[in-house]
Amino acid sequence: MNPTSHIEIPALAPAATRRPRARWLVPAALILLSFVPVLQGSLRLAELAGGADVTPENARFFASPVPVVAHIVSVTVYSVLGAFQFVPSLRGRRGWHRVAGRILIPAGLAAALSGLWMSAFYALPPGDGEVLLVLRLFFGSAMVAGLVLGMLAIRRRDFRKHGAWMTRAYAIGLGAGTQVVVLLPWMLLIGPTGELARAVLMGMAWMLNLAVAEYIIRRRDLRRRQVKAGAVSGVPTAA
Repeated sequence: MNPTSHIEIPALAPAATRRPRARWLVPAALILLSFVPVLQGSLRLAELAGGADVTPENARFFASPVPVVAHIVSVTVYSVLGAFQFVPSLRGRRGWHRVAGRILIPAGLAAALSGLWMSAFYALPPGDGEVLLVLRLFFGSAMVAGLVLGMLAIRRRDFRKHGAWMTRAYAIGLGAGTQVVVLLPWMLLIGPTGELARAVLMGMAWMLNLAVAEYIIRRRDLRRRQVKAGAVSGVPTAA
């Protein structure tokens, strides 16, 4: 039995009872954030399957389709299924959390590793540059590291560190969705981005996601400490 489940769930249950719909706002927002990248990936798969005309923009995908197909499928599974791990009532169910984790970790690794392969071996698309390439390699490697550290933590039954590393990895994996949100206002108000501006904005999107992840991790740790303190004193702790 997960030794943290008897600590966390009672503190979260009153809030979940009072606000049965609010607990689904976070996964809904995460899925919405993933919508554009998932849609773009679906269109790319349809393009590859339908034998569309080869252009300078898509030639690299037709020349080597396996990495991009693996990336699109794994990212879609990872971003959508991962959103439901932020529902407290589901996360507290050991069966759900374990089954979802056995899908999410391989999907996340496949997404990160295929992304690294494409960054390293595909020709740079128009608008990208060396700075953005370095950022892609850095954050892709950081995502792999987060997933591996998360796996090692769960093998030690360190549930706190496991959750923290998995949250950070998911934040990086969801970077494409935040990049759409960050880039769109620039393109509407200023116009097309240059290589440097594009790299800076996309890097900011990754950093924004990680900042939110750290906030969630710290808030989770604070709640855990409050619940432990309440359990010791015998005073119920509000969620």
